Parts: sequence; structure tokens; C-alpha cells
Amino acid sequence: MRLASRLKNLGTETAFAVSEAAAAWKAQGHKVYPFHLGDINIPTPANIVAAQNRAIAEGKTGYAPAAGIPALRQALAEVVGGERGLRYAPENVAVQPGGKPVVTKFIQAVMEPGDEVLYPNPGYPIYESQIDYYGGVGLPYRYVETPTGFQMDLDYLESLITPRTRILIYNNCQNPLGTESSPAEMERVAELAIKHDLWVLSDEAYFDVRYSGQTTSIASLPGMQERTVILYTFSKKYAMTGWRLGAAIGPKEVIQAIVRLNTNDESCTAHFVQWAGVEALCGDQSAARANVEILRERRDVTVDLLRQIEGVTVHKPESTFYLFPNVTGAMERLGFKSVSEFADAALKNTGVSFCTRLHFGRPLPGEKGHYIRFAYSGIDVSDIREGLTRLRDWINSAS
Repeated sequence: MRLASRLKNLGTETAFAVSEAAAAWKAQGHKVYPFHLGDINIPTPANIVAAQNRAIAEGKTGYAPAAGIPALRQALAEVVGGERGLRYAPENVAVQPGGKPVVTKFIQAVMEPGDEVLYPNPGYPIYESQIDYYGGVGLPYRYVETPTGFQMDLDYLESLITPRTRILIYNNCQNPLGTESSPAEMERVAELAIKHDLWVLSDEAYFDVRYSGQTTSIASLPGMQERTVILYTFSKKYAMTGWRLGAAIGPKEVIQAIVRLNTNDESCTAHFVQWAGVEALCGDQSAARANVEILRERRDVTVDLLRQIEGVTVHKPESTFYLFPNVTGAMERLGFKSVSEFADAALKNTGVSFCTRLHFGRPLPGEKGHYIRFAYSGIDVSDIREGLTRLRDWINSAS
């Protein structure tokens, strides 16, 4: 028996392979300091849990509308739109079992085989995977490191666009870099999308995870709402990664297509989980705000300790819960040329587990330097201090 040949085009989220290696090392009796996966070890706020339990007790355990229950669609339209200075109606919302389905359903809804799709690299690997799987032509655009952080190479981005380019995937407050666009950078991206009549998928998973300032959605710029689908997820702000609840929010025509895909793929998102989503959006926000303060402390401790390591440089972003340190000098101190070998040795010598640049898209020609990604969302401050002290001592002791 054979499997479908198209599966050869389907990638994966290789960060989970790092989880397997870390788990195997832990199973041998070693302590592991998990910086590799962007999960959250903070409990979901109690009022959200109570809302789900109440919904179950009330019998909300059957099928729900494919587009989502009306109360959640209304709440998403009002809250997400209001936070972005936009007006949406429930018809602009399709509830999803997580944020990730928005990527695949958006691509299915607007991309023909052979269409070109611009996507960030380094970036969330599922973009690349779904473009390839559905027969698109991926056009990875790059970032450059500056003294103050990472910036999109906008001239390079523009050079990639051809008459066959149909989609731009844009992730402000970006995974894995932790970077966000300046107003000028976002305006330039919007100008390119309008000039070349591109659909835009705006991945806003980390819109609310920020420590200062205010996030802007590209959909709020003139001429962008009618061509942009927002990927919204409850996973980050509300510590609901395992609940699998998100939404696609955008023009009615594409939302209607995504609802049809919902019907074919999973029928509906779990009914009682959607009522938890209503409470998350409309209920007490104090626990969600407290979660951000927990993440802020973790960020500050992680950055401070990484900056004590010889040969490591790291920027301190004001959003997301990711850092993207340059470890080129540290690898040279230890004699490593491969970042994968460096990561494996770090795990075996210190217990510190992290992803590398290689887990976030195929490296682009001409890339220089070696980078790793630290996620501090799933590790407490005490373990951050302990693990990074071990990593620091291991690297700094090398001659």
C-alpha cells in the first residue's frame, strides 16, 4: 500500500523534534531547562475555566454552527475590531480550533496552484509547509539585524514580487525573532500589498503580548482592511494553548469560504470551548494582564543572563515571548561550526534546550552568523536563572 505523493510536500513544526530530544534526555535522569517550545506553563485564568465548566453543565456539548456560536463571533468582532480601530460584524468572523487552521484555510481559500506567496524567513514553519503542500510557490523574504533589533529587508521583499504573486503573509510581533515593525516599515508593506493587489494574512498571535507601547494591526492602515485576514488566537494572551481556540477575521467573501472549509474539515470548534472564549474576551481581564507581567520578569532575567555569556548578543523586544540571540562568537569559543551540534552539546552539557534558526524555514543564500531561539513562556524564573547560569559557565569557561 502506498501513501499520497503530495505528502512529500508537507513539512512540520520541527520544534517538536527538539521537545522529543529534551524529553529523552530528561528520561535518562537529567534536568532539562525548556526554552525550546512556545507553550505556556501559566494556568488559564480561573474565570475562563469556570465558564467552560458551566457550559458543559448546561449541556453545551453538541454540534455548534460551523462559523462559530453567535455570541463568540459578536465578541470577536467587537473586541478584536475595537482594539484595532476597525469595525467588524459577526459575518467577518470564522471561529477555528486554534490559530494554526487559519493559515491553511486562508491559503486554500485564496491561492491557486502555482501562485506565489511571500512569507517571512526566519518565520513560523507552517507557512512554508502549507504553501508547498497546496502547490504554491513560496517566496521567503528576509530580515536583517541592526544595532537595535531585526528589520524586514523591504527592498528585497519588493524585488521578489512578480505578476504571479498573490499573497503576503505578515507576522508583526514576530516568531521567532520577537521583532515588530516600525510605523514606516508597516506602511511600506501596506503600500506594496496595495500596489500589487495582494491578499494579506496578518498573523497577530502575539498582538496582546507586549511590555510597553501599543501594537498596530496592518489591517487598520488605509486600504488594508478589505484585503487582510487577521489570524487571532486565544492561546497566548489567555494561556489557552491546549484549548485550541482561534479565529479568522476579515472580508466576508473569504470568511464565507473559510466557513465552508470548517464544515468539511472539523464541522465546528468545540461548543463549550467557545463559551470559554466569550468569557475570555468579555470577562475579567486582570489575570491576563498579570500573565504579561510574569512574562516580562522572565524576559528581563533571560536577557540579563544571556548578555553575561561571552560571544552571545541579544536584543530585548517589547512584544512576544521569544528572543533570537546571535551565538556566532560563543560557537567559535567552543569550536562548533554547526548550530545543530552546538544545540545538542548545550543540552548534554547544561540541560538547556532551545531551537535554532534551522527550525524556522530553509536558510536563505548569503545568511551570515548563527542564531538560536529562546522561548521563556514555559519556564519559571528560578529555572531560568539556574539553567542560564549553567549555560554561561559552560561557554565562558572555554578557552
